[in-house]
Amino acid sequence: MPLNFHQLHIFHTVAERGSFSAAAQALYMTQPAVTMQVQSLEEYFGTKLFMRSTKKIELTEAGKVLLPYAKRSIDLIRDTDQAMTSFTQQQKGRLLIGASLTIGESILPRWLGPFGKEYPNIGISMKVMNTTHLIEEIENHQLNFAIIEAPIEHHDLQIEAVMEDELMLVVPADHPLTKRDDLELEDVLKYPFILREQGSGTRQVAEDILIAHGHNPQSLKIVMELGSTGAIKSAVEAGLGISFLSVSSVKHEIALGLIRTIPIKNVTFKRKFYSVYLKSSLLPISAVTFLNFLRERDLSQWL
Repeated sequence: MPLNFHQLHIFHTVAERGSFSAAAQALYMTQPAVTMQVQSLEEYFGTKLFMRSTKKIELTEAGKVLLPYAKRSIDLIRDTDQAMTSFTQQQKGRLLIGASLTIGESILPRWLGPFGKEYPNIGISMKVMNTTHLIEEIENHQLNFAIIEAPIEHHDLQIEAVMEDELMLVVPADHPLTKRDDLELEDVLKYPFILREQGSGTRQVAEDILIAHGHNPQSLKIVMELGSTGAIKSAVEAGLGISFLSVSSVKHEIALGLIRTIPIKNVTFKRKFYSVYLKSSLLPISAVTFLNFLRERDLSQWL
């Protein structure tokens, strides 16, 4: 028979209580059953663990070697039980998550639905603000963690990519650019733009791509800076300008024929979404559960 925790527990109790009868009483077992389990353990190791006499029992040298390992196994099982009890209790708690605006408005709600079905006892609260403000809240311990749109460099923060996204040029449905083939980046930059505010992850990604292709973002004809993806979509639809937005955030408007996305030759606006939290913080179980959910699922199926 293989070694098992039950036998180690009985052995430890006999050693601790000093007799088979006392151990049997403590374990709510019969004395013959305790004796049988100890004998099975001795047969497994091929050596005696106790020296028996009519008055008392004592550990053999082999028993003395085994005793601290038996205690360690008992402690480990106890700690495991406590950890899992804590886990299941916190499964009934609340998940407080921060999200940058594009993610909070268009992406995260589509993930929270499947997550809520899998973990129905976790309540969810979400703060939506731009990346700069999210980082400030995390630093000030107002948020445990957040999902943001652009990578950042911060020695106190743990940053992990959770999925890939793509920005595309978004224009009104009747815009002149919709009639162009093989559109060059230089052609696009002639038109008025509507962009997110400074500090936005979406804006940072767009500016980084422009710089990578030899263009100064300050040369853009920016006619509006708006504080949400929804406001930009409405402004583009109204013909006030063009923009760069996440493909995932405009699927509904494209399906309705209100706006269109146009590829730009030899230019891709790829980016990743990132989880971010303090390296020094101990995340609550609800947050760890959600992060594991993001790591283990194909998130694109819900976009």
